[in-house]
Amino acid sequence: MPTLCLPPGRFRAGVLAGLLALGAAPALAQSQLSLSGIADAALRQVRNEGRGSLSSVVSGSNATSRIILRGSEDLGAGLSAAFHLEHGLLLDSGTPASSSLFWDRRATVSLAARQWGELRAGRDFVPSYSNWSRYDPFSYVGAAGANNFVSTTPQGPLRAAFGSGLNTTVRASNSLQWLLPADLGGLEGGLMLAAGEGGTAASGQHKVSGARLGYANKLFNVAAAYTRSKNDLTGGDALEDWALGGSYDFGPLRASLAWRQFKLGSAKQTNTLLGAWVPLGPGQLKLSWNRVDLQGRVGSIAIDRNDADQLGLGYVYDLSKRSALYATVARVANKGGASYAVPGGASGMAGGGDSTGVELGMRHNF
Repeated sequence: MPTLCLPPGRFRAGVLAGLLALGAAPALAQSQLSLSGIADAALRQVRNEGRGSLSSVVSGSNATSRIILRGSEDLGAGLSAAFHLEHGLLLDSGTPASSSLFWDRRATVSLAARQWGELRAGRDFVPSYSNWSRYDPFSYVGAAGANNFVSTTPQGPLRAAFGSGLNTTVRASNSLQWLLPADLGGLEGGLMLAAGEGGTAASGQHKVSGARLGYANKLFNVAAAYTRSKNDLTGGDALEDWALGGSYDFGPLRASLAWRQFKLGSAKQTNTLLGAWVPLGPGQLKLSWNRVDLQGRVGSIAIDRNDADQLGLGYVYDLSKRSALYATVARVANKGGASYAVPGGASGMAGGGDSTGVELGMRHNF
């Protein structure tokens, strides 16, 4: 059956009647088109040691606020064509999440065959991110998200590689990706290649190659991924990104364990994640422990002692299948010269300081 998502009531009836009058029904007979998204906002207070407290309204602390436009067409004989356009937005200010990319989260067109899998082209998540974020109870966002130990790093090339919002630790532009068929008995994964096209890292253009392979069933899953990227920020070195993880559903709770390592030149960053999801009343309790361990040198500077730990605790109260209230508290403890922090606090925290964040918010899926 074709699907066309429209507002309810008389407006929907009027639009459908108009489409039928125009002879649009045959064109929609094998197609699906949908408009959806997420609206998420929270009140957050962050206290950074030596810098005091700062309160703010933030966007996307339980799930990134976004608008999604997607469609597909059944071509017959097990073939289908589709597109997926996803625009990130900052709900607190009403502005785009990216100042340079409109469809910043995803922009792809694909051709899928039941026996051969899916071939996808455009801007999409890199294999290592897809494999790492699925094991984070906080979905890589908010006060306790595992991204707090990826988006901020020390000085020099490490910061250049991980500090930009347009980096290959999350997404790659100009990519071509092949995904395994969905009916392989739990086996999943794919390959990705992205051309640098002579651009710069600041414009979101990187030369990328990566792969992911895993197995999943109703009780547990395990997967490994690797992504290699090179851009003008890293000089002659390539950023290598490994991500391994697994989770198991014990009934009373689901637990995850994941490991991710970045290597760039003589510097190495290793992230470890332990997470848990616990059904509690009409919602879910979330817990996580993250650790970042730096090794090696950035230029002539040793970074071995710049480590940190993060503890996160949160609860999501489901008002319905589409709406929820949530609360999260997180604490980051730095060592040496590390200055990782919960997002939204005052800048300039001294190395070795602690950062604490608390947030209360609401999410609505539409």
